[in-house]
Amino acid sequence: MDASHFDVARRQQWMGVLAHSEPQDLADRWQALHISANYQVIRQPETGLVQIQARMGATGQRFFAGDATLTRAVVQLDNGLYGYSYLLGRDKTHAERCAVIDALMQDEAHFQTLQETLIAPLAANREQRRAKRRAEVNSSRVDFFTLVRGDNA
Repeated sequence: MDASHFDVARRQQWMGVLAHSEPQDLADRWQALHISANYQVIRQPETGLVQIQARMGATGQRFFAGDATLTRAVVQLDNGLYGYSYLLGRDKTHAERCAVIDALMQDEAHFQTLQETLIAPLAANREQRRAKRRAEVNSSRVDFFTLVRGDNA
């Protein structure tokens, strides 16, 4: 099955999960699967900078917020499927591993196994990390209120 059989949103979902996964967690889960992938590297993992833009209140005019380090990689499986990865940070091994898994996710022979044993648990881990972070932020939130003083004299 080639990439055209997967809708874009579905592929973006698994690529996002891979890009946001903890490198050691992904490496451990990947090794436990004992899946060997024969591939060639099309674009060596390389690191560069990407400009980050933001908007005030998500609706205002865009402004330059800074730079972030980005690592990308492209691989091709022996069956012709390409895998891509783009992730924040400098971990080239993680970027290549994510690209290989992206390519394998497009293959019917591996899709279901990878979805159930790799993507779903990694997505759950990410959601737990996000929930923990939200709880930390909310615990330090200060609600400001204004007291109105009235003179009734």
